[in-house]
Amino acid sequence: MNTVSNQASREHNEAGLAPLRVLLLDDDVFMLDVLSDMLEQMGQFDIRCESHSEQALSTLKQHQPDLLICDLSMPDIDGIEFLRMAAENGFRGGVVLLSGLHSAVRLAAERLAMANGLHILGTFRKPMESAELQLMVNLQLQHSARLASVQA
Repeated sequence: MNTVSNQASREHNEAGLAPLRVLLLDDDVFMLDVLSDMLEQMGQFDIRCESHSEQALSTLKQHQPDLLICDLSMPDIDGIEFLRMAAENGFRGGVVLLSGLHSAVRLAAERLAMANGLHILGTFRKPMESAELQLMVNLQLQHSARLASVQA
């Protein structure tokens, strides 16, 4: 368990901010369980898991997550198209891309997502390591804290 992540999560909550809202999108239910378990070990999060892109778009609108962790290889709507649709729907949270595909594909997806105005925190090969996830969570917590202080 990483004390830096726990401390960042604790400081986020002590600052009167609600737990970070996270949407996990992956067609592999086992991967959703692994990511969800890793997040739960890091602190308090409001986690939603989706295995279908169509449902994830609905959850994105209703749940308005701070952080989206998205697999690029999805059977119904691929991750790149999903990200384009998320941007069109005004999603402004942080995005972490996951894929078992070649690094060139991951880089191209990252660039396309950024071109659509999304805030990309990082792109990783599956399976994502706990330390990588901790870093992404910390980046999003810092970003959320900055946004909150600007809006205050």
